[in-house]
Amino acid sequence: MKTTIITVESHDDLISLRDRLSWAKTPRILLVLPKFEKVTLRQVDLKVLQRHAAALGAQLGVVTRWRRVRAEADALGIPVFTSTREAQRGQWSQPVRREWQRRAPDKTLREKREQVQVREEAWRAHPVTRIIAFSLGVLAVLALVALFLPRAQIQVQAVIQPQSVEIPVSAVPAVEQVFITGVIPAREMRIVVEGTQQVAVTGEGTVPQSKAKGVAVFRNLTQNALTIPVGTVVTAGEVRFVTTELGVLNAGIGETVALHIEAVQGGASGNLPAGAINAAEGRLGLLTAVTNPEPTSGGRERASVLATDADRERARQILLKTLETKALADLRKQLAAGDIPFEQTLALVGILSEVSDPPPGTAASRLTLTLQAEYSLRYASASDLTELGLLALNASLPSGFFPASDSVTFDSLSAPRLQEDGSVHWKIRAERDIVQQVDAAQVTRLVMGLGVSEAQALLSRTLPSQSDPKLRLTPSWWRWVPIVPFRIEVVTP
Repeated sequence: MKTTIITVESHDDLISLRDRLSWAKTPRILLVLPKFEKVTLRQVDLKVLQRHAAALGAQLGVVTRWRRVRAEADALGIPVFTSTREAQRGQWSQPVRREWQRRAPDKTLREKREQVQVREEAWRAHPVTRIIAFSLGVLAVLALVALFLPRAQIQVQAVIQPQSVEIPVSAVPAVEQVFITGVIPAREMRIVVEGTQQVAVTGEGTVPQSKAKGVAVFRNLTQNALTIPVGTVVTAGEVRFVTTELGVLNAGIGETVALHIEAVQGGASGNLPAGAINAAEGRLGLLTAVTNPEPTSGGRERASVLATDADRERARQILLKTLETKALADLRKQLAAGDIPFEQTLALVGILSEVSDPPPGTAASRLTLTLQAEYSLRYASASDLTELGLLALNASLPSGFFPASDSVTFDSLSAPRLQEDGSVHWKIRAERDIVQQVDAAQVTRLVMGLGVSEAQALLSRTLPSQSDPKLRLTPSWWRWVPIVPFRIEVVTP
């Protein structure tokens, strides 16, 4: 009969062998176990493989020399051989099939149940026993109700009292944080203000009335023809003239041309003697020589009231005082509530612009000065003072108390004083409200299981409170404080 031979390897397990059995198409399947390698197949594995082979319509056989495997296979009715040759030539024993027979039901079960039924004791059925058991049940229910139904609320108005501390404060510009020693940052803010000031002119001087005029002669120093444009500047020291007409110098050294000139600035300073003009500005100064063969004349002046430097300085000082006052007022408006300004530190950072009307040298009876200036001011921030106050108050907090809130009020006990190093020193008082702690567990233990009147009197006599503690019970007709702690609530509004 055809037989499929499957050689079992040491790494094979139940799953892999089942898969290999599924590929067999013969009525016999022979498992060949290795001689010198230990096999991990158990009896239950052999049973599973035997059933799987039977499901495939085949009979399973085993070739092995291991005693344990041979004994387990014999117990399951699996043919066992010592070699594949013996398996192919020998006869395979047929597996024994057990047939199950249905048993008839036992008709004496009811009688057996009657025989083993336990009879109830007589005292348990007695009416007194039942009444006592019912009473105990009712009492147990009432006890549970007494434990978990009532609820008590105790309202205690905790003692509130003020706490204050005096702190010497030093505001230092170089500091960036608050220290419990009293050192805080000196903050700085800046503002730009602008103003105008008019003053009466007190200076006297001369005002140019007309400009001097004359003739300048240009002489060619080159072989080329030269053009002298209108507005060519010629000088005599610091006095300057300009040509008022176009001139052309013919080619050749020594060629000359005479042109009319006029002083740049009016007044008598332009009236010069002959030969005073000796130079031309620009490129023509290298190509030509210039002089005035005749004196220049016609420059006149008249006496008038002029704004002097003293008038401008007086107007500046008056205006700076006004701007300083305005800057301080505007800076105060920008401060937050509680900030403390140090007015001694108000300083002029710089003048951004300065315009005077009339300009220098112009006659006028009044001088108008407009300034735009930047000022700076140092101050103590309210947030820094609050932080310092909290640090100092927390450090001196009495035992058994806690803060009522995070708000702190502070008052200055002395005026801020500016020191030579730029720091500002003064003293403040920081205040807040503190609340005495109420130990809820202690209050609960104090009144557990007491009557309402006794508990109320004990609370009023024992607890520190702004007013008498209030005890409320739910339901209202209940007259005893619960004896379990979690049914008692302590409230401190």
